[in-house]
Formats: sequence, structure tokens, C-alpha cells
Amino acid sequence: MDQIRVPTMAEFAAKGETPDILFWVGCAGSFDQRAQKITKAFARILTHLEIKFAILGTEESCNGDPARRAGNEFLFQMMAANNIAVLNGYNVKKIVTACPHCFNILSNEYKDLGGNYEVIHHSVFLQNLIDEGRIKIKEGGAFKGKKITYHDSCYLGRANNIYEAPRKVLEILDAELVEMKRSRKNGLCCGAGGAQVFKEPEPGKKEIYNERTEEALATGANIVALACPFCMTMFSTGVNEKDREDVSVLDIAELVAMAEDLI
Repeated sequence: MDQIRVPTMAEFAAKGETPDILFWVGCAGSFDQRAQKITKAFARILTHLEIKFAILGTEESCNGDPARRAGNEFLFQMMAANNIAVLNGYNVKKIVTACPHCFNILSNEYKDLGGNYEVIHHSVFLQNLIDEGRIKIKEGGAFKGKKITYHDSCYLGRANNIYEAPRKVLEILDAELVEMKRSRKNGLCCGAGGAQVFKEPEPGKKEIYNERTEEALATGANIVALACPFCMTMFSTGVNEKDREDVSVLDIAELVAMAEDLI
């Protein structure tokens, strides 16, 4: 695939211009090799649709969510204050992110510290593009005859009541969408949230990600669709441990990009 060039906010500011959206990449999307593929897929979609966007690049730092969830409020407020100063310095109004953890904290918790932005998760952003007719996928495409099951991220679903947007995006792929035994408000956590991904497991009979992976595989789906990089880590591990090479674990942005032959 051709290389794409992603501009920074600093480059836009140097020209006296403002992008339509700031793409907040997040720590996982920046540094985790698997999550980087999600970042690239979403950037390709934005570029393909000629949406004027930018990233902060080296000016973006961790949003502080893991620190706050782990109980280090002082560190969280330091991180948040730094990010808010950068965002407000560029007069950012609209942010899109592919990470529910970034989405939740930027939209709901930065307000208390002076960070007021319109924050959109990429599943909702993609659904809006579909509703506007800007994303059109031909019937009988790459996913015709496939079964897809979608896992609800805790921070997207229960925390922010976003259940339908990801499913609406998946519906245009011309595949069969099958639900897990526990879904939507009753969906089971992947085991990574609340900074759990960074700590050793606690005593118990089974890892949460194994339990959830088994539920996904029980649907008979060929593809486990996700909308969170933390969920991606857990499900990728779970599916690999089950030796299920016949099952793909993909983010919804990757699925749309694949359907559009962008990756």
C-alpha cells in the first residue's frame, strides 16, 4: 500500500490553518504494534475520504486514565493539565479517537479541569460517514458469507451507552452479525479495563479474557470485531492461546478499510 502522510497540529498552525478534526491516537495506537494497525487503518479512511485531520504527534501524551484508575490522582491531574494546555493552545474543538478509554476520559473527565471538547469515538464517526453516504461498501464484498461477532467495550458500552454505532458499521459489510451470550449492557469485560491490563492476575479459576474469548468462539464467528485497543490485546491473546488460526480479531476501522481495499 502507498505510504500516507499524516499532518500534525503544529504544521497546520504554522500555515495559519485549522483541521476539521484532531485524531487523538492514544498510547496503544502509538506504541503497541497491533494497535498501530488500527491507527493506520483509520488514518487511511480519513485520507481516502479527504477529511481534513491532524494529530498532535510528539505533543500528545498519555491522557492519564491508567493512573487515575490505578489510584494515582496526582499523576492523572498532572497529565491531564499538560494535555489540556496543549489542546487549548491549538484551540481544539473536535476530537476523534479509536480508544474508548481516551474517549471516556477526554469527553467526561477533562471538563472538570478546563478541557471542554466535542469528543467522538471512531465507531460513531464511521457510522455518521455511512449515514451521510460517504462510505459505501458494495454487496458481495470481502466479508460476504462470513460470521462476525462484536464485543462491547466497557468504556464504550456501559460507561457511555454506545452500543448501536459499532453494529451499524458492521451491518454494511454484508456479513452475518451474531451476538455472544452476554452482549450490550450484559456484556462481559475483556479483563483489561481499570488498569487491570498492567497488573498481575488475581487468584481465580480462569482469566477473564479466556472466559470472554470462549463466548466469542461459541458463536461460530469467523471474525471477532472490536472497537478498543485494550480489548484487541486481550482477544488476540485469547484466540492465539486457543490455536484458532481460522478466527480473525479485527477492529471495525480495519474491517471498513479492508472492505474499501485501503489495506
